[in-house]
Amino acid sequence: TEYYNNDEGVQIRTLGASTRMRVQELASGHDGGPLPENYYQGAYLVEIAGELLKQRPQIVSLPETEQLKICAEFAKDAIMRGIQKDLAAFEVVFDAYYSQAALARSGRVEQTLEALKAKNVLYENEGAWWFRSTDFGDDKDRVLIKSDKTYTYFTPDIAYHQDKFERGFDELIDILGPDHHGYIARLKASQAALGHAADQMHILIAQLVTLFEGTRQVRMSTRAGEFVTLRQILDAVGKDAGRFFFVMRKFDAHLDFDLELAKSQTPQNPVFYIQYCHARVESIKNQATEKNIKIDWSETARLSKLNSPMEIRVMRLLAQFETTVLDAQKTLEPHCLVPYLMDLAASFHRFYAEHRVISDDAELTQARLMLASAVQTVVKSGLELLGVSAPLKM
Repeated sequence: TEYYNNDEGVQIRTLGASTRMRVQELASGHDGGPLPENYYQGAYLVEIAGELLKQRPQIVSLPETEQLKICAEFAKDAIMRGIQKDLAAFEVVFDAYYSQAALARSGRVEQTLEALKAKNVLYENEGAWWFRSTDFGDDKDRVLIKSDKTYTYFTPDIAYHQDKFERGFDELIDILGPDHHGYIARLKASQAALGHAADQMHILIAQLVTLFEGTRQVRMSTRAGEFVTLRQILDAVGKDAGRFFFVMRKFDAHLDFDLELAKSQTPQNPVFYIQYCHARVESIKNQATEKNIKIDWSETARLSKLNSPMEIRVMRLLAQFETTVLDAQKTLEPHCLVPYLMDLAASFHRFYAEHRVISDDAELTQARLMLASAVQTVVKSGLELLGVSAPLKM
């Protein structure tokens, strides 16, 4: 897994200019009001500027170009450290972090352009260099080098994916934001032109998340500095609910994230409902231990005692677990596990309401303890695959 850090370009220059203005305000004793419209707002930049000024008070006496460079580097590094800290708390682990700025310095972009020229898939028109992406399924050709000789956003992306193939990976899975639907065809076209098969690339488009607190929508604007961070989600609902709610919907489906529901400890909260199923089985097993009842797994013939409609439903669901996991893997859709686990938990809770697990019938008790234990094993496995804990007590 690799995190592509978009750490160069217009947005980084804007970040540097915005941070510099905050540094100047703090140095002159101002508390920081609104910045010009095209600048980044938000208290986070005031904090970053304050830390920079504390570490390098001499920055205000440097030339403007040097100030801008220092501010951009300091701010982007500070933001990246925050991202990595929050990802670690969320238990999202990346094997590597890849810098776009480092890619630009490496010469790989130019090497990739030369490779495309050698394959005769680039042409010059009105001072710009175009990629014949229509030859590879795109709806129109794409500019790679503008008439002012600067690269478009698309150009380093081609080089980055080519670099991944050159590093030995034979299958690439991209996760892009919701404004990148038009990017899929051109990105696949670029790699096809470089000799890679279309089925070697999978591009997933993640949809936006709308946050609610009950019925009230939380308003956000990145440019205005009004947004909710992953850290705030973690602090509000915890890792388990946060991870579970983010994977509740299909990847390309919009998600309404209800913070109040995620914090609640009621059956309406799906992650609580599933975790409670795991804890309920643990409680049943503890009751059996207190009565000196141990599960005898060598006597599986006793499972024939499980013949009620609800018991049969639970067993059928247990049998579907492997297929559900394999389908999630094949389709790159981990959300498949969520409705499965919810269905299994609901079925077990109904079974528990209708039947006594521990009774005077020793063989039936053994069979139902086996069933409950199997449910606990599958629920725990499913939650672990989603990165969610399976508590023993709630």
